[in-house]
Amino acid sequence: MRNDTARPVPGPQTSTSQRLPLGALMAMATASFITVLTEALPGGLLPAMSSDLRVGESAMGQAVTIYAIGSAVAAIPLSAATSGWRRKRLLLTTMAGFAIANTITAVSDQFVLTMVGRFIAGVCGGLVWAMMAGYARRMVPSALHGKAIAVAMAGTPLALALGVPAGTLLGQALGWRVAFLTMTVIALVVLAWLGVTVPDFPGEHRQRRSRVAHTLRVPGVTPVLFVVLTVVLAHTVLYTYIATFLDEFGMVDSTAAVLFVFGTASVAAISLVGSHIHRRLRRLTIAGTLLFAAGTTLLATLADSPVVVYVAAALWGVGFGGMATLLQTALGDAAGAAADTAQAMLVTLWNAALALGGVAGGLLLDGLGARSFPWFVLVLLAPALAAVVTGTHGFPARRREATT
Repeated sequence: MRNDTARPVPGPQTSTSQRLPLGALMAMATASFITVLTEALPGGLLPAMSSDLRVGESAMGQAVTIYAIGSAVAAIPLSAATSGWRRKRLLLTTMAGFAIANTITAVSDQFVLTMVGRFIAGVCGGLVWAMMAGYARRMVPSALHGKAIAVAMAGTPLALALGVPAGTLLGQALGWRVAFLTMTVIALVVLAWLGVTVPDFPGEHRQRRSRVAHTLRVPGVTPVLFVVLTVVLAHTVLYTYIATFLDEFGMVDSTAAVLFVFGTASVAAISLVGSHIHRRLRRLTIAGTLLFAAGTTLLATLADSPVVVYVAAALWGVGFGGMATLLQTALGDAAGAAADTAQAMLVTLWNAALALGGVAGGLLLDGLGARSFPWFVLVLLAPALAAVVTGTHGFPARRREATT
């Protein structure tokens, strides 16, 4: 077996420079943009996709669920199976997979085939997210880990702020299939960009790979994963069915605008998180959870006012926008040497929450109606906040890296 890890790896990993490799990190941010846009776009196009594929909206909402299932089932086993691969080779393979999956979704006229395309996209997404934070951390010295992850994850709020609203408008103007074909083109462009700019790193030696059971016993890992599950489940229920929720108040035509406000607020959040995560991770996580809850409370009680809906969307976006960066950084800090396995577990739980969110939202819609969504979200955010406040190993008052 070739011992790639025995060789020194040139580039930012071994440099003492305190500068971020912005070109490579921006390419990775664009890859995360594609991942999140592929995942979330059906939420903005749900009525049109439902009508064209001749299924109900609650059934079409499972397009998000099947994506999440693909990611959840792929993250741990496929990450383990490909952990010996060169990192760049794996990243390029997953981007090619997104191009294929979005093409299938765009050309399919059968609900089952559409779901197959969504499942393939989910598998690729699971692999991307399992390696994204670790890849970004390897590019920089330890003092810049949080900032590097923040830049690499910047595609997430940009996808929500610009990609989903733009895709929704494009789908409304030219058809939802055009929106998915456009994502295929973007994925191919990103594939070329990654090939040129992102440095390569070796995979992980078999004997150094951590087991799931061992990783779960590391102090701080379990509280962070619990917060991932509850917060992402809460977000998914609301985001997947946002068009249906707005329709209750005569605002379905404003879906793209509401999503734009949410996403723009998310961009502001991740900028703030990137600037302060190194020393204020715990405070930022608590603040984000409280802001998410505040926005949801407004939706639960005053959503008959369009102005209040937009304010609520902004609070929701500021609260949730930085969560991916905060939780991935917290988990990497807590897990230490087991960080790669922990990140794969995060991806599994994140996407399990997405899958559960699609199912739970459909059940709530059919059983209690769309107005029940924000109340369900508030029930989930309460234990999440408690876990952050009490989980001092996962969310310490001072990050260990900040003292080095």
